[in-house]
Amino acid sequence: MPTINALKVLSFACLLANAHHVFAADTATTEEQMKFSPRANNTQPNNVYWGDSHLHTGLSLDAGLFGNTVSIDDAYRLARGEQINSSKGIPLKLARPLDWLIITDHTDLMGIATDIQQGADNIVAIPKGKEWHEGFKKGGKTAGEAAFDLIQNFSQMTLPEQIIEDYSPGSEVFGSVWKTIVNASEQHNEPGLFTAFIGFEWTSVPKGFNLHRNVIIRDNAEMALKIQPPTTQPPTGSTNPHDLYQWLEDYETKHGGRAFAFSHNGNLSNGWMFPTDKTYHGGTVDEEYVRLRAKWEPHYEITQIKGDGEAHPYLSPEDEFADYENWDVGNLDISELKKPEMLKGEYAREALKQGLALEKKLGYNPYKFGVGGATDSHTSLATADEDNFFSKSASVEPSKDRMAHPFIASKLGRIEGYTLVASGYTGVWAHENTRAAIFDAIERKETYGTTGPRMTVRFFGGWEYQPQDLQASDPAKVGYAKGVPMGGDLVKQQSDKAPSFMVYAMRDPKSAYLDRIQIIKGWMDAKGKLHERVYDVAVSDGRKIDSSGRAKQAVGNTVDEATATWSNSIGDSQLASVWVDPNFDKNESAFYYVRVLEIPTPRWVLYDKVRLGADIPKEAELVGQERAYSSPIWYSPK
Repeated sequence: MPTINALKVLSFACLLANAHHVFAADTATTEEQMKFSPRANNTQPNNVYWGDSHLHTGLSLDAGLFGNTVSIDDAYRLARGEQINSSKGIPLKLARPLDWLIITDHTDLMGIATDIQQGADNIVAIPKGKEWHEGFKKGGKTAGEAAFDLIQNFSQMTLPEQIIEDYSPGSEVFGSVWKTIVNASEQHNEPGLFTAFIGFEWTSVPKGFNLHRNVIIRDNAEMALKIQPPTTQPPTGSTNPHDLYQWLEDYETKHGGRAFAFSHNGNLSNGWMFPTDKTYHGGTVDEEYVRLRAKWEPHYEITQIKGDGEAHPYLSPEDEFADYENWDVGNLDISELKKPEMLKGEYAREALKQGLALEKKLGYNPYKFGVGGATDSHTSLATADEDNFFSKSASVEPSKDRMAHPFIASKLGRIEGYTLVASGYTGVWAHENTRAAIFDAIERKETYGTTGPRMTVRFFGGWEYQPQDLQASDPAKVGYAKGVPMGGDLVKQQSDKAPSFMVYAMRDPKSAYLDRIQIIKGWMDAKGKLHERVYDVAVSDGRKIDSSGRAKQAVGNTVDEATATWSNSIGDSQLASVWVDPNFDKNESAFYYVRVLEIPTPRWVLYDKVRLGADIPKEAELVGQERAYSSPIWYSPK
C-alpha cells in the first residue's frame, strides 16, 4: 500500500500532467479568442475630448502689456482642473477639467512685454519703447493706451526697426521664450490623462485685416526645438500665408515633423479671410493657392471670444438663428469700417459654399475644413462658461464696470465690451487622449465646436441609415459601418438614391436642455449658382416640423433676469434623427453640417449684473442660445 508521501508525489505528478494540457491549450489561442475583448485594439473614436485650441499667456506681447501675470504653468494647471488665482488675485476654477490645450502665444515680439514692464535698456533707449514703458508704469488707463498704441503700430507695421530685430527669430530673447513654451508643454503633457500641444499663433494683420493662423504641432520637444516659429513683421517676417505654408512644408520635409495651421476671426478681416478671386497680398486665387490652403488648413476656428463666425443675417436672411454674436463693425483695429460686400469673405458657411465653386473651377476645395471653438483668451485662463467668464484680457477681469470699457475704439467706430463672447471649446472624437490621436482627429475633421457647453454630438452620413439604427446598443458602431462621420466624404452612389444622415445630441449635464438639431445644407446647382437651406431634423417638446422642414414655433424662454437663472422645464435632454435629404440631386456637389441649439440661457453680462451690481447698457444682449457646430460631410458627383 502506497505511503502518504508517495500519494502526494503521485498527485503532484497528475497536476503537472494536467497543467501541461492546460498550458498547451492556451498556446493555441483562436482568432475568436483574440477578438473576445471588445475594447482591446479598438481604435474606433468612442470618446469626445474637450479642449481649447487658442490660449495666450503673458508671453504674448498684447496679453503681457494688458497685465497678464498668470504663468504658463498656471494656465495648464487651471485647464487640468486645479484652482489658481487670476492676474487680479481672483480665485477661479473650471467647472470641469479640459482634456487638452494648445497655448498659442503670438510669435511676433515674444518676450517684449516683460522687457517693457521692467524697462530693459534696449527698450528705453528707443523713444517709442520708453513711451510704452512709462505708460505701463503709470498703470490704469495710461497703461491700456500704451498697449493699444503698440498693437496699432504692430498692425500698421510701423514698429521701430531695432525693436523688431531684438525680438525676432535668431535673437537670444526669442529663442529663450520659445524654449520656455516648448518645455512647459512637454512638462504638462501626460498621454492618456492630459494632452498639451506645442503651438503658436502666426499673427498676420496687415493694415488691421485679421489673417491670423494658429499652428498645432504633433511632435515632442526634441523635434519642436529644432526650429523656431515664423513671424510676420518685416524684414525677416511675412504676413503672406504662402510663406507660412512654406514654413510648414520645410518643417515636415526637412525635419520629419507634423503640423498644420488653422485660421480664425474672418469677421475681422474685411473680406480677406476667404478670398475667391484676389488675395490681400496681390496674388490670385489660382490652382496653387487652393491646393496649398486645402493641404495646410484642414480646420477653422468657427467661434471664439471675438464673435461667432458661422453665419451672418446679411448672407443668410432666411436663417433666424444667423444673427448670433456677430461682430461686423470693421477690421481688427477699426482702421476700416465694414461694407456689406466684404461679408462674403468672412463667414464659415459662405466659405463652405464658395469652396464648392472653387473646386469646380480649379480642382481643389480650399475651404474644405472641419470646425472647432476656442477662447482666444489673453488671460491664461481657458474660461468659456457664461457664469465663469474672465474676459479677453487681464484688464477686464470680473468687475462692476468691465463692460463699460470698449474692446477697441478708433475715430471710425468701436466694438463694445459687452459684445465679447464667452466662447468656446472644441470636441474631438478620438480613441485615446494623446497628441497623435487628437492631432489626427482634428486633421481628419472629426471635430465640432461649441460656444462653451459640452454637449455630445454625433453626425454620420451614408446611404442606408434607418430610424432603428438609433436604437442600437452602439449607434456609433453602426454609424461607422454604414457611412462616414463628421468631416468625411460620401461615397458616390450609382443610383438616384438620396443620402441619409444619422445625428444625435445629448445635453451637457452642467448646462441647459436642447431646443433643436438642425442640418444646414449648401450646394451648387448645374448653372454654378450657390444655395443654402436650413432643416430642423429633431425638435423638443413635441413641436411639429412642417412640410418645408422647419419648426416655426419657438422653444420659449425661462430665464429669470432678476436672478440670472433658468429652468429646464422646456427643451429635451437628448434629441436624435435619421434624416434623408428631400431635395438631393446626384449631379450637384453639396455639404451638410449640424447645428445644435440649447434653450435660452443668461449671457455673462447678466451674471455680472446680479453678482457684481454692474450697470448693463440697454443695447446689450442679456440672453442667448448656446450652440454646437459639427464639421461638415461633403458630397461630390465626381
